Amino acid sequence: LAATVAFTLFVYAFEGSLDARQKAAYQKTTFPKELETTVSKIDSERAKESKQDQSDKKDEKDKAPLLEQLQAKFKSSQAYGLDKINFGMISSTYDTVESVAFLLLGFLPYVWDKSVMIGQTYFGWTADHEIKITLIFLLITTIVGTITSLPFELYSTFQIERKHGFNKQTYSLFFSDKVKSFMLSCVIGGPFVALLLKIIKMGGDYFYLYVWGFMFVFSVFMMTIVPVFIMPLFNKYEPLPDGDLKTKIYELADRLKYPLKKLFVMDGSKRSSHSNAFMFGFGSNKRIVLFDTLMEQVHQDEILAILGHELGHWKLGHTLTNFCVTQVYFGAAFYIFSLCYTSNDLFAAFGFDDSSRPVPTIIALLLFFQTIWAPVDKVLSFVLTVFSRHCEFGADKFSVDLGMSQKLQSGLCKIHLENLGAMCPDPWYS
Repeated sequence: LAATVAFTLFVYAFEGSLDARQKAAYQKTTFPKELETTVSKIDSERAKESKQDQSDKKDEKDKAPLLEQLQAKFKSSQAYGLDKINFGMISSTYDTVESVAFLLLGFLPYVWDKSVMIGQTYFGWTADHEIKITLIFLLITTIVGTITSLPFELYSTFQIERKHGFNKQTYSLFFSDKVKSFMLSCVIGGPFVALLLKIIKMGGDYFYLYVWGFMFVFSVFMMTIVPVFIMPLFNKYEPLPDGDLKTKIYELADRLKYPLKKLFVMDGSKRSSHSNAFMFGFGSNKRIVLFDTLMEQVHQDEILAILGHELGHWKLGHTLTNFCVTQVYFGAAFYIFSLCYTSNDLFAAFGFDDSSRPVPTIIALLLFFQTIWAPVDKVLSFVLTVFSRHCEFGADKFSVDLGMSQKLQSGLCKIHLENLGAMCPDPWYS
């Protein structure tokens, strides 16, 4: 218990120091020289291209040099970043205090005992009905987590995001999303947990192998149903209208042998003015989704360059690599868990010291990931972050090699501009 609390506080202090460094970066009032030099070169290339293509009709905003636009938004970008980092530090402090308090006060054993009592009182279930009691336990912890996180989410959405002109949500949409998410957690999460616990109970000494296989099947299942059935519950997806952009995207997909079957526009603007694009699908059934905000912020050729970056992740195997890494992560985690599953000393330190009854499996899992696996998880998180940056640079280069260098640069600058992205990132924080 002491080691877990110490590690939690160490992580909080370390991440807090990185936040403090970025906070100092957001307080700078001088436009960064390196960014000025880089964007000036991009503007020079854009000016040359504009002279060569006199027929290109551009609005007044697009004619303005990107450097001027970035400099005009610099103060707003710094203010937005500062508000977010300050809020993040407060939120992180609360999360740490809550985690430590729950550990010291024995929150998990208390909620488990209450779950057993509810099961016995209202359904006639005893502690032997572990899976059913577990579902009550998870329902209670989910409700508690939702209540404690709600003020932070409301402030972030309706204060910070609205203050800086991004939030488009209404309170009714916000809470309807919450209800939908809760219902999905019950409908999908409940059976998932029940099956997981059943496999652990019946799998014997090698249950981790069966769990690993189950997690693989479940991952594929979720990757299949989320974009087709779940995401449309929250946003509207309409086919991209016929036109030059649609033709060029299909031509780019054919050029890269990407089996694109459907092309959608998502109404992201009903929640936020932030923009994005993403791909999904298995095998020969691939789909691309463009945020409607993205189509308003950049030109067609810039959208193609950005999609060249996204397709680069697929072509270079980044998507498959991330999936494989995730599966290895699950396999390693559950193998180590199998070695600790019967450790009574570990669970006794957290309030489960009654040797006459076994520790509930869900409690064993939660404590394992909070204690023994937590340091491993932090190290892996850092390694994956480094790898992710490597993949991003690789995808950028892929789009450049397609001959889209100038459009990629201008497109990313515009997105950064419209999203008030950080212009003074601290090297350690980033």
